[in-house]
Amino acid sequence: MEKRLRLLYALQQVDLQLDELHEMKGDLPGIVDGLRQHVKEKLDQKATLERTAQESTIRRDATDTDIVTLREKIERYKGQQFEVKTNKQYDTLAREIDAAQESVAKLTRDLEALENRTAVARDDAAKLAPEIEQLQAELAERQTELDAVNKEHEEEELRHRHERQKLVARIHKDDLKMYERIRKAKDGKAVVAIKRNACGGCYNKVPPQKALELRRNDIFMMCERCGRLLVSDEVTDGALEL
Repeated sequence: MEKRLRLLYALQQVDLQLDELHEMKGDLPGIVDGLRQHVKEKLDQKATLERTAQESTIRRDATDTDIVTLREKIERYKGQQFEVKTNKQYDTLAREIDAAQESVAKLTRDLEALENRTAVARDDAAKLAPEIEQLQAELAERQTELDAVNKEHEEEELRHRHERQKLVARIHKDDLKMYERIRKAKDGKAVVAIKRNACGGCYNKVPPQKALELRRNDIFMMCERCGRLLVSDEVTDGALEL
């Protein structure tokens, strides 16, 4: 049991060092991720607008072709009206002309709507371009800052992560689950030592009898107030070979 306690305490110390390195980066990681996501959203929005403009242009050209075809048909029907010999044939052609003219009117309205849609989409896409350029410049600047901080502490962080991997490989799975659960709930600090007969996390007093039990290093003892895992001086002072 004492070894299990030592391993968890050692893991806690490594995690605290990693947390400290993360804090040195400040808000930069979050800012970079936020900017990267913002740039992606704006690029997707611009691509959608450009696709809308392209599709509207294709439909506009097809509609324009249909209008030309219908107008040619109307002229042909009008010419045929002078050649027919019966009123019935004339009326049939007149109905065809009326139907074609109605279609031309509808297609003309559609053509205007498509032209307007194309113009709006292109204008909105163009307005996004400088905004995207500004965001990309800010992202590049912030990324450079973050890369500099990462490079400064890269070796130290890699060393701590390597230590963590070796510790995790030796810790019981149930112990690790317990540790991770408490660490998540208690702002990164799951394992604490008793200091002056008090919990090192919340400073709640530990009864003398419990402090004596703790020093046997043969049980998992949680703080009655904060729920963190308590360890004795023997555990915190003892060296643990990795």
